[in-house]
Amino acid sequence: MREWLKDLPEPYRRAIGRDLKTVEYGWPIGMPTCRNIRDGLWEVRTSLPGKNIARVLFYTHEEFLILLHGFIKKTQTTPKSDIDLAFERMRS
Repeated sequence: MREWLKDLPEPYRRAIGRDLKTVEYGWPIGMPTCRNIRDGLWEVRTSLPGKNIARVLFYTHEEFLILLHGFIKKTQTTPKSDIDLAFERMRS
């Protein structure tokens, strides 16, 4: 997750960081910033410059947000492979 964020352009990192901070300090929070995927898996929804969209999948443990997976969306729906990867990391 950290490497993915580091590799993004600076304006993307700022936008994603701002939304993560909103979720962290405002938890629980709902749409449009945050949405429950299923079974304790949540997504932070970030609009990026150039009409791009980022998603960061996470779960909560006690008072912590555990970031599992991030990606730039290329389709309308969240790809099943990204959700499966996040669930796999959540179980580890």
